[in-house]
Amino acid sequence: MKIVKVEAIPVSTPLRKPFLMPGTRITHIHSVLLKLHTDDGLVGYGDSGDTSTWYRGEIQESIMGMICEHIAPRFLLGADPRDIEKIVGQMDTFVRDNNQAKATVDFALHDLKGKAFGVPVYQLLGGKNNDASVQGWVASAGPVDQVVQEAVTAVEQGFALIKLKSDGNTDHDVDNVREVRAAVGDDVRIVVDANGFWNYEQALRTMRRLDAYDMYCIEQPVPHWDIEGMARLRDRIGTPVFADESAQELHNLKEIIDRRAADGLFIKMQKAGGLLKSQRWLAMARLADLPVMSGCMIGSGLEASPSAHLMIADNWASQFVHENLGPLIIHGQWENETQPIENDIAKNPPIFSGGKLYPNEGPGFGIELNEEFIAANITVGKQPRTVR
Repeated sequence: MKIVKVEAIPVSTPLRKPFLMPGTRITHIHSVLLKLHTDDGLVGYGDSGDTSTWYRGEIQESIMGMICEHIAPRFLLGADPRDIEKIVGQMDTFVRDNNQAKATVDFALHDLKGKAFGVPVYQLLGGKNNDASVQGWVASAGPVDQVVQEAVTAVEQGFALIKLKSDGNTDHDVDNVREVRAAVGDDVRIVVDANGFWNYEQALRTMRRLDAYDMYCIEQPVPHWDIEGMARLRDRIGTPVFADESAQELHNLKEIIDRRAADGLFIKMQKAGGLLKSQRWLAMARLADLPVMSGCMIGSGLEASPSAHLMIADNWASQFVHENLGPLIIHGQWENETQPIENDIAKNPPIFSGGKLYPNEGPGFGIELNEEFIAANITVGKQPRTVR
């Protein structure tokens, strides 16, 4: 089996309602759909999920350029897609950073390998620890009453945790936490995600106010590069600190662990560089006895699938609550078991039900593409690319 053709397709999926973050109003998910074709007729799929200049520094053009101009001609065409360890090693040796591009390739390779062996991807990753992964809900930034109502509904829908996005105004962040705590009670886990937009002084002053509300954790309170500041902050507040943007490569994890800079870690498949590297990442977390939460880049049912499979297969990760909600956020839904998701890159997204995520059972990711939707939502002004 050899890869004979690589397709990269820029797709822009509209959100049913905008998702707000500090300085960011997301109305479309601008992603790259990757197809790897083999000489025996199998095709593997990967979806980059949302691209952003501030989180991963990647956009559709950078992902497509890196894959089509470098990775595909050097490491994919003519290669056996089952040799994932070899291909990932080659990408890491000759491509610095660009983990979202490399992850998209890794996803399509795993989909192909699962199809080649006729098994779901979770079987390639160790089989099932659980049937589904428990999910938390991520609320868009907004007025306090709106955030409170969203949090209350999420709890009623079965979600085990509420994450509140900072909007850059720390007074408003404190108001949100206070009112959400009053509305949902003392037993619901609450997280605030600062996305690294606070400086150390803002983080210290804000967290001393937020300590009163018994939050599950504060996510990435200081910039990604300030691991020393994160360690100092952790020593001076009562709320556990989780690292996201700071926790990318294994050497970043080692520094966080060595400096005792975090109480837990957030992983995204795209940040880690794919499923293979995520397994190494999770082994480091387990070695340090640090809990893990898996997030998403906000994406389609295909984008949600790698995490859906890994979070039930990995013994360490399967113990914790995650937040892999892309299809629900895009389509403005709380579940898709009784209300099927339409107008998605995937015809059959994995099932979200009762605050849990169930991966598809078919070979690979078990995803069938919605080619009609894809063709109708090619990003305006951009063209698919093919490499043979």
